[in-house]
Amino acid sequence: MKENENKKYYNKKINELKKHNKLYFEKSSPKISDKDYDNLKKEIFNLEKKYSYLKSASSPSNSLGYPPSKNFVKSKHRVKMLSLSNAFDYEDLENFEKKIFNYLNKKIELEYSVEPKIDGISASLTYKNGLLVMGTSRGDGTTGEVITENLKTINDIPQKITNKDFPNDIDIRGEVFIEKDDFNKLKNDFANPRNAASGSLRQKNPLETKKIPLNFVAYTYGYFKSDKIKKQSDFLSSLKEWGFKINEYNKVLKTIKDLEIFHKKFENDRFDLKYDVDGLVYKINNLDLQNRLGFTANSPRWAIAHKFSADSAYSIIKDINIQVGRTGALTPVARIKPVNIGGVVVSNATLHNEDEIIRKDIRLGDTVKVERAGDVIPHVVLVDLKKRKKKSKKFIFPNNCPSCGSETIKEFNKTTKKYDAVRRCTNEGYDCEKIAIEKIKHFISKDAMNIDGLGKKVVENFWDLNLIRFPQDIYNLDYNKISNLEGWGDLSVSNLKYSIDQSKKVSLDKFLYAIGIRHIGIENAKLLAEYIKSIKNFIILVNKDKLNEFLNIDGIGETQINSLKTFFENKSNYKIIEKLSSILNISDLKLNKDGKLLNNTFMFTGKLSNMSRAEAKSLIEENSGSVVSSVNKKLKYLIIGEKPTNRKVQKAKELGIKILSQKEWLNLLN
Repeated sequence: MKENENKKYYNKKINELKKHNKLYFEKSSPKISDKDYDNLKKEIFNLEKKYSYLKSASSPSNSLGYPPSKNFVKSKHRVKMLSLSNAFDYEDLENFEKKIFNYLNKKIELEYSVEPKIDGISASLTYKNGLLVMGTSRGDGTTGEVITENLKTINDIPQKITNKDFPNDIDIRGEVFIEKDDFNKLKNDFANPRNAASGSLRQKNPLETKKIPLNFVAYTYGYFKSDKIKKQSDFLSSLKEWGFKINEYNKVLKTIKDLEIFHKKFENDRFDLKYDVDGLVYKINNLDLQNRLGFTANSPRWAIAHKFSADSAYSIIKDINIQVGRTGALTPVARIKPVNIGGVVVSNATLHNEDEIIRKDIRLGDTVKVERAGDVIPHVVLVDLKKRKKKSKKFIFPNNCPSCGSETIKEFNKTTKKYDAVRRCTNEGYDCEKIAIEKIKHFISKDAMNIDGLGKKVVENFWDLNLIRFPQDIYNLDYNKISNLEGWGDLSVSNLKYSIDQSKKVSLDKFLYAIGIRHIGIENAKLLAEYIKSIKNFIILVNKDKLNEFLNIDGIGETQINSLKTFFENKSNYKIIEKLSSILNISDLKLNKDGKLLNNTFMFTGKLSNMSRAEAKSLIEENSGSVVSSVNKKLKYLIIGEKPTNRKVQKAKELGIKILSQKEWLNLLN
């Protein structure tokens, strides 16, 4: 990249960081995981290291946190509240120690004070003559918000200390946090325990803060003059004598190998704690050495935070429930003891299917590793057999649907000559309650009928109130009854009615997709719509049992034909389509035959820049191209964005499929 391009990209990343700093520190509402936030900072550091001309006052190299809110009085910290640099693996620890030796210009034996890194909010408490005179937040590290009265509501914070050894003037620093069980009572109001602590501390009225069960653990000092205390571990002991709570897992270790071993064990055991931790903090135990090592622009040289994996954690399976999807698929879901994974509190994890449960031998009460990557649904990776209870029993998958009691089966795949891993309810209609609800959710979804205001929770609520049983019921809702429901006003009812009325005009392909026939996705629905021309022709073909005609369509095979036949064997499905066709204005599909991308197929992988997937897909279709969902020989172009799936890229290369960047693809359209 040229210098101007480098600067442009660098400034973009700086602006991203500023946005997320504001969300994290000021709004207490982060939009990305801790891991993604750390990666963003790391990318900025690497850019600055590689290109010396890249500089910004807002760089994490020069700044910390976010400026204090205008809603609070500000106070400058007597000693800066700096953040810690991060370590993620053993190599990072080796580099940390190597830098210490280089700075001291000699290799010496070190001793580390180890403390759990509680995922909460840092606070500084100023005591003069034993009295708490001021409490502040970290703010931007130099200046914090004065939140004294809010901090005084926390029982763990002593307001008066009479111990004769307590210093006359000192800043005690620590972490404000909320325990998991207490957070579970508030989880409808906050994304995670850290947000709950932050939001509570930043209330204008201390009486509102007092309602939240906050805790405080002390771990260091800011301003403090003493020549009596020589070690960090000794200072922690003094804190306890003075009446502060310190962490029960604090300990002293000697080598980085010891640190690595303890980190691994603690990461496995941390789900048993009453609070969330996102790593361990290692500090040089000798305070004289700490003073010699000093600080960089934004972090101490003598301490580092060894982060846990942001994408996984250990928890306990409390129950296993079976969910029934719209195609009858039975999906086992583990209800786990809530655990914070990458800034998100996870209480459910998919077990995929019956075969996975058997293969991993997953049982109730098991301690399991749960993984979550990006927006992927959390899933159970493995069982910690060492922690299994002696009387545990294997989980028996139901042979009957837990919703309607119908027989469940595993279909035989003629291609693979094997039975499918997924067990399914054999009910194809709306007689199975769970299938019916999921079918209606699919019907109103964005890619189908696109009915705003009628979300998944609303569908469930309307089902419970007997307002909806079939898709056609949506167009005969009693709006007077809805307006009397809790949470519904004149405006929301009016918006819902407008959205439902708007959905009455729908293209044939969207309608075919909306009715939810298994194996008939968006692309197959378009192929069918192009062939049949109108809903009237579709109904005629179904009546005359001529669905085999669809085998003439390129892209439609026996799997789709069999699925259509099975769907219409249930007479209620046929009646629903008849009813809907009389209510809706279903227009014929009009395809553009003159576009620049005619006869070309595309697939996307990775995040697109300044464009959603939906917009990109629409662009292709407007220009006579088509989008497919898998890498196969029929694919002509694979378009890659940021962080593409390596497996898809590799397969495309093996099949000789042309790979385009987003810019190259747009060039095809000029």
